[in-house]
Amino acid sequence: MDREKSILRRINLKALITRLFSVTLLTMGSQGYALAPTSAQSDTLKEIVEVIEDRHYASRRYDDGLSAQHFTAYLDALDPQRMFFEADDIATFAQWRLELDNAGRSGDLAPAFTMFNNYHDELKARLTEILATLPKTLEGFDYEVEEYIAIDHSTMPWAKDDAELDERWRKRLKNQALSLLLAEKAMEEIPETLERRYQNQLKRLSQYNAQDVFQIYANTLAEQYDPHTNYFSPRRAENFDINMSLSFEGIGAILQIDDEYAKVTRLVPAGPADKQGGLRPADLIMGVGQGEEGPIEDVIGWRLDEIVDLIRGPRDTTVRLEVIPDKGKTDQRRVVPILRNEVKLEEQAAQKEIIEFTDENDQAHRVGVIDIPAFYIDFEAYRQGDKLYRSTTRDVKKLVDELVADGVEGIVIDLRDNGGGSLQEANQLTGLFIEYGPTVQIRSAESRVWRDGKRRRSPYYEGPLAVLINRLSASASEIFAGAIQDYGRGIIVGEQSFGKGTVQSLVPLQEGQLKITESKFYRISGDSTQHRGVVPDIDYPSLFDPEKIGESALDNALAWDQIAPTRFNRYQNYDAILPKLTSLHDARAANDPDYRFLQDQVEMAQEARAITALPLQQSGRLALRDEQAALALAIENKRRLAKGLAPLDTLDTDEEATEDAPIAATGDDALPATSPEESANDDEAIPDVLLLETGKILVDAISLRPRDVVASRVAPKP
Repeated sequence: MDREKSILRRINLKALITRLFSVTLLTMGSQGYALAPTSAQSDTLKEIVEVIEDRHYASRRYDDGLSAQHFTAYLDALDPQRMFFEADDIATFAQWRLELDNAGRSGDLAPAFTMFNNYHDELKARLTEILATLPKTLEGFDYEVEEYIAIDHSTMPWAKDDAELDERWRKRLKNQALSLLLAEKAMEEIPETLERRYQNQLKRLSQYNAQDVFQIYANTLAEQYDPHTNYFSPRRAENFDINMSLSFEGIGAILQIDDEYAKVTRLVPAGPADKQGGLRPADLIMGVGQGEEGPIEDVIGWRLDEIVDLIRGPRDTTVRLEVIPDKGKTDQRRVVPILRNEVKLEEQAAQKEIIEFTDENDQAHRVGVIDIPAFYIDFEAYRQGDKLYRSTTRDVKKLVDELVADGVEGIVIDLRDNGGGSLQEANQLTGLFIEYGPTVQIRSAESRVWRDGKRRRSPYYEGPLAVLINRLSASASEIFAGAIQDYGRGIIVGEQSFGKGTVQSLVPLQEGQLKITESKFYRISGDSTQHRGVVPDIDYPSLFDPEKIGESALDNALAWDQIAPTRFNRYQNYDAILPKLTSLHDARAANDPDYRFLQDQVEMAQEARAITALPLQQSGRLALRDEQAALALAIENKRRLAKGLAPLDTLDTDEEATEDAPIAATGDDALPATSPEESANDDEAIPDVLLLETGKILVDAISLRPRDVVASRVAPKP
């Protein structure tokens, strides 16, 4: 009783007389009582506020403005699709909108737990009602009625009353049932599938504990400073980064929760999923099956750590993922089998190849390519003093020497999908292509700037160079590409890179850890790599949606800015020849069927992103699917006819062929198997058109011979 009185004293009295407490804070809940914070969590909250204000790069106070942001973010985290709270609930909670900062400094978690307990009650009541009425509800659906459901409810206003919420749920259930029906689920199995789904969600609701609530609340506070500042609960800290790398005896994928779904954010280079193909960034995981033929368990609405546990398993066993390309925009599911294994350092190692082609004058050319999946180093061997330790720089140095010995005209460094890694390796790799000089500037929260780079002159590769990047090239990749661009050592081609230009460190707390952004990367030109990333000299079309993938797509990302440049020499002046290089590239692209095929795919993906509502009419949904399939077939046949190949009547639709087909379904990132590099049919494969075009641009640059720059660029004195 004393404990209950203590908790009640910490709650704003006004909250006790509102609708929020139609059931009081300490009524019987999922664990016997409604969830309440611990004293350790209260102390940890105070510690988080103190550390984040003192050490975060943004140097921002947790004030009323940030309190309002935190308030909105917390509600969005609890109810992102506006399916549980009503406008009256939000009006009641609004008493805390400008008070969370004060509560945080005193360690008062009553607002957080009060809002969560209300959410818990609303969710439990809704799930219970759905389960009680599900068969009757499904029987009443008429799939010939013309009506639509909004794909994304997150921007909608909060429902004004129960009736509006009921209507949103009716459409949601109808959409789920229709999706199962169009996925060829037997009519009698649909109620069973949805019943299991909602029973699982109800079961998981009962497993929430105070640590879960605190993690959500602390994380939404931390992420108001920037998206890479995060709170790890003790459980999450043990498992480190449950956003998470399934690198060891897993599939090699980074996942995060997106509403009810686990979304693939990227693939670990050389991991099982990356090597086997089929799984793509932005795919949403609907179900997980064990073995070659085991039943697929519906995981919609599951917690991320539970999905992780289901995906993980012993090495050399198979897990099957049922995925869709994008939330709500297609009913076309596919099953991706992946053989679990571990990511081995040697499999992430840089590799070389030589591409050969003839120009318009029938002159043959040979260009070397070095593919770098990650910036790696064998730290254990390095610490032990092993002179043969593996690293990106050591491996690339050997490959460069081999390519030079093979007589290539120039070298392409392929950094597509390279999410970064060792900063030390990014600096040392740059040193293979410059005589000496800085490679990156790092600015701390205290505004101190230090520089890293190659401090001694030594031999380097002086030949022609190009760097190929895409939207998933991040962090260390951006440092290398930015330095090569600033020095004028090579042409940068591809897509605007990710834009991750911040540095994080881990701070231990009384409970858990805080990953906090303390520094920021800057190029030697003074430009930040943050938010903007590296902008290529020549752009390629991108299948990635920049509104969904990249630093600029993340809430509260730190802004791009500049500091003073450092002193460095430019080796070549590519600005003078870029107009001509671009003109030559555009002319080739206009006449290359494979390149135009990629452009058509991009246009198709952009049209799909414009869809904001789905028909709940079966005929309308089928018509939408047929329209998408017809468009995919049309762009494939356009390519084939341009290459003198016979057109197809249909695209392959069996599971194996679908993995190799050009996109036949909508989605934010409905990608072909790789770039596109494979056709829908075995009789004609699409080459890596972007890599080949990069080689041709490099040869053009050689022929145009950019002039040397005599004068050094000197940084102004501070």
